[in-house]
Amino acid sequence: MLVAVDIGNTNIVVGVFKGEALERHWRISTDKKRTSDEYGVMLLNLFAASLLDKKEVNGAVICSVVPGLNKVFQDAFSDYFSIKAPVVGEDIKAGIPVLTDNPSEVGADRIVNAVAAYDTYKTALIIVDFGTAVTFDYVTPKGEYAGGVIAPGISISSEALYEKTAKLPMVEAARPDNVVGRNTVESMRSGIFWGFIGLVDGIIEKIKWEVKTEPRVIATGGLAPLVINESRYVTESDEFLTLKGLKIIYEGIR
Repeated sequence: MLVAVDIGNTNIVVGVFKGEALERHWRISTDKKRTSDEYGVMLLNLFAASLLDKKEVNGAVICSVVPGLNKVFQDAFSDYFSIKAPVVGEDIKAGIPVLTDNPSEVGADRIVNAVAAYDTYKTALIIVDFGTAVTFDYVTPKGEYAGGVIAPGISISSEALYEKTAKLPMVEAARPDNVVGRNTVESMRSGIFWGFIGLVDGIIEKIKWEVKTEPRVIATGGLAPLVINESRYVTESDEFLTLKGLKIIYEGIR
């Protein structure tokens, strides 16, 4: 079995592949204060609860946008699973051309997503990852990572309204029943949601105009289901795109 770990700013997604199948997956909160022992025990408990045998794990691979947790997870795998877990970008390369000015500054998860999406579709792509930030990444028809866009995620926008105003409450991101709200909460929810949809579609339109191709648009990330039914361009999603990309990259070094 292969354990793939995607360490994000808000959540850590862990997937267990058995052959080609994603056997189990879990989403846990990112906490920079947790030790390798805490994460190691947490992984063991997740395995036990899912009736998985840790002795069957013969590999692990990590991508991360939280550098402080890289060694923490490597130590957890070393101490509790007796295996080495390479980190994409540090220990292993993704194997995809990166055309940006400074390839080392591109988030590993974005490159991993590009690897997975191009492996599946073999065409030009816009990959929209709905996480703490929402990222838009363009992959050329040749499978090159060309660059992208980073914008505040929908949750960040909601939190900013609450934190930077005196009277507005905290509102959960959700699709409103009406565009024109009849109270403060409805008005905020409408502005946050439809404003975000406008941002997503507007950026995709700009990318398509600039690159002069007709890329396929693929969504991933925890908030993708919230957007996919309302966007003009985001019509398909793959919740486990990053985990699949990690598996492809790991298998490429074996």
